[in-house]
Amino acid sequence: MMFRKREKKEIPGLNTAALPDLIFTVLFFFMIVTHMRSVPMKVKYQVPAGTEITKLVKKSTVTYIYIGKVGDDYRIQLNDELATPAEVETYVKEELARMLPEDARNQTVSIRADRSAPMHLITEVKQALRRAKAYRINYSATGTVKTDNN
Repeated sequence: MMFRKREKKEIPGLNTAALPDLIFTVLFFFMIVTHMRSVPMKVKYQVPAGTEITKLVKKSTVTYIYIGKVGDDYRIQLNDELATPAEVETYVKEELARMLPEDARNQTVSIRADRSAPMHLITEVKQALRRAKAYRINYSATGTVKTDNN
């Protein structure tokens, strides 16, 4: 009996031609679904829970004011800078000047305050908003969103 050496069968190579397409598809997916925060948070705040919550329709007309804790003190954050209540009026007027005229009519100021922020600080911010003629104020909260079924 004669033994023959078996020929080794080579395993075919992995086709990687579609790999770049797959990588770019996954990259685009994450770019689309990921929300990037534009303002770095310097204040810590816990959003209070609400019962009568409605969703904002056009977020490009919203100006955000954050009130939260920095160390042991409560502070106001406008964009990425800490501010005093006196600076709120100037900030809101500058934001209003940057908007298109049709958006400026619908400007909403959203106050995102910590649930245990002192009320006198929120009152000072509201007084500054009155002086800036920003009368449409929104308080951010968490909870179930109410929808109109009219």
